[in-house]
Amino acid sequence: MFWLTLIIGLAGIAVTLLLAGKRVLFLWNLIRSGQPAPDRVASVKRDPKGDVEGQVTEVLGQRKLLKWTIPGLAHFFVMWAFFLLATVYIEAGVGLLFGIDTHIPILQTWGPIGFIQDFIAVMCFLGLVVFSIIRIKNNPAKLDRKSRFKGSHNSGAWLILFMIFNVIWTMFFYRGVLAALETVTGEHYFPFGKAAFGSYATGKLFDGLSANTLEILAGIGLLLHIGVALVFLLIVLNSKHLHIFLAPLNVMFKRRPNGLGAAQPVLKPDGSSLDFEEADPDEDLFGRSKIEDFTWKGFLDFATCTECGRCQSQCPAWNTGKPLSPKLLIMELRDHAFHKAPYYMATEEKQGAFTDEQRLAMEVDKPLVADDGVIHPDVLWSCTNCGACVEQCPVDIEHIDHILDMRRYQAMIESSFPSEAGVMLRNLENKGNPWGMGEMKRLEWIEELDFEVEVIDEKIPEDAEYLFWVGCAGALEDRAKKTTKAVAELLHTAGVKFAVLGPMEACTGDPARRLGMEYLFQGMAQQNVETLNDAGVKKIVATCPHCFNTLANEYPQVGGNYDVVHHTQLLADLVDNGKLVPVTPIEENITYHDPCFLGRHNKVYKQPRDIMAKVPGVKTQEMHRCKDKGFCCGAGGARMWMEERIGKRINTERVDEALETNPDTVSTACPFCLVMLGDAINEKKTSGEAKETLEVVDVAQLLLQSIKPAAVPAGKE
Repeated sequence: MFWLTLIIGLAGIAVTLLLAGKRVLFLWNLIRSGQPAPDRVASVKRDPKGDVEGQVTEVLGQRKLLKWTIPGLAHFFVMWAFFLLATVYIEAGVGLLFGIDTHIPILQTWGPIGFIQDFIAVMCFLGLVVFSIIRIKNNPAKLDRKSRFKGSHNSGAWLILFMIFNVIWTMFFYRGVLAALETVTGEHYFPFGKAAFGSYATGKLFDGLSANTLEILAGIGLLLHIGVALVFLLIVLNSKHLHIFLAPLNVMFKRRPNGLGAAQPVLKPDGSSLDFEEADPDEDLFGRSKIEDFTWKGFLDFATCTECGRCQSQCPAWNTGKPLSPKLLIMELRDHAFHKAPYYMATEEKQGAFTDEQRLAMEVDKPLVADDGVIHPDVLWSCTNCGACVEQCPVDIEHIDHILDMRRYQAMIESSFPSEAGVMLRNLENKGNPWGMGEMKRLEWIEELDFEVEVIDEKIPEDAEYLFWVGCAGALEDRAKKTTKAVAELLHTAGVKFAVLGPMEACTGDPARRLGMEYLFQGMAQQNVETLNDAGVKKIVATCPHCFNTLANEYPQVGGNYDVVHHTQLLADLVDNGKLVPVTPIEENITYHDPCFLGRHNKVYKQPRDIMAKVPGVKTQEMHRCKDKGFCCGAGGARMWMEERIGKRINTERVDEALETNPDTVSTACPFCLVMLGDAINEKKTSGEAKETLEVVDVAQLLLQSIKPAAVPAGKE
């Protein structure tokens, strides 16, 4: 029996390793065929501690998955079962090669190890039950778009669950037979004894069988257990469950900002930023026009996708009936890469030998972005850059980077983008702001204040602690100007010296960059950096999260390094230090909307809430989607200047969520959010769905209202 088991086992292993090796070589060559991304390797070398931390917290600790407690715990135990039950396969390997009565000391003889093995196997089985319930409950056939599994390879997921179940039952079958064999013969076939409680209990099912019968069953159980693993390996290498092997690599080479960080610049092959004035159209890539243009990190992203749909469930575009699903976008890019890989990885001679039928099957001539392409333009332009997908992804796929790269080629090379965005771009080029207003308009808000605001002529005054970056909306949009004036008055009251650039200030370029017009962003950024550096600016306070994110995270790419804070951070500090004291009660129920570029992009959740918590009388109630699960207002990704023609308006969806809290006021900390939510609230007022007194205000306006003494009613002086 030993020799027969050995021959069958070794033959199966040899065939499996041959097939697996062929697949691994294909995947290795596919990922290596991507464009260089030297910054990813450099980041690992710069920050090895960060890599260790990422592996411990995200891979081993399952940090992101555990944000969803029940499925997170189920996945935690299933994942750890893969690690811990590897010791059982070592046990099976020893049994195959040296006989089932041979054991590695301690690893296969110490009771606590047997207990841990059986415990994790039982918990893994319970995890499979939880996964099955979740998949049945969230069946796309029943829930359609409301299911996060919509569009996933659901039959493949069930196959994987079945294969994991096979690993568990064959383990208990094999070890149970060994336990029974030890009972019958008295020899040490299963030294763990009762400590391996599951295996020992399974052994009781074989009471009454002879030693010969049990030896045959042990051989069968051993081959079944090993066979399941071999088949499982081949399935994993050819399915979405590649993440079992690739997730640690993707976590290792991810970007490592505090928050989502800056949009990545267009890079040259050597990893340096591309200077558009010196760009070579034949050598440099202006975004991604075909699948071969993506970097090897992009291919790693595509292959790592687990199709879990967490990104899809949080995406504001998908939740309002638009065609963008971050999950499906990555899946489509992955499938296209797999189809086309045999062509673009072949030599020119071999490429010329492919037939038309083969080229069609390999999608050689299929455009990357087109109505009949891999990605439909409506998918590309639905993205608000809110970052919910990246925040939720348990394997750190960087969806926004890929969307932005495809937008860049469409915008800069094809000049293909929503027509109304063209007006915004022309205004940026000609007037330095998206609305096309004259530069002197940037000073008009100052005239409405009863104190003087220093306007920088050449150098920032020595006594000015901060440059107040007002921003285009803050200077030119009527609703946002209220925030600007409130912040200025609060800083003045607190004794914080500041100055503004006035007509010297221009748009940071965020709308151009997020649209994909990188060369325009680069020009505007360089101009602003020159202005700021010439003025000797060191510290900046900004009211717009988009300006804040660009100044703090993206301007260092073009030589602008400043200490940048958002106004809520500075105001919260002033309140904590007693320089601003809220005294007047505001007896209102207020719900706070997290701006995406302040929250998810920069992890500023606490300070705006701290400010409201210090205002007497305020009762705050969170919307069901808040903080890192907050829902976008619809303005990001340059969508502020694009019409929303598909599905429900995102700002309307968000206001519907706000209305569920029955608020007297909706607060926020972003001029874009202020405009978008305000427009939706006005529509709700017109239809009678919102009370007439409901308004949206910036947190700074609430604080200003509270630090002022309450008005004394007439006749009470």
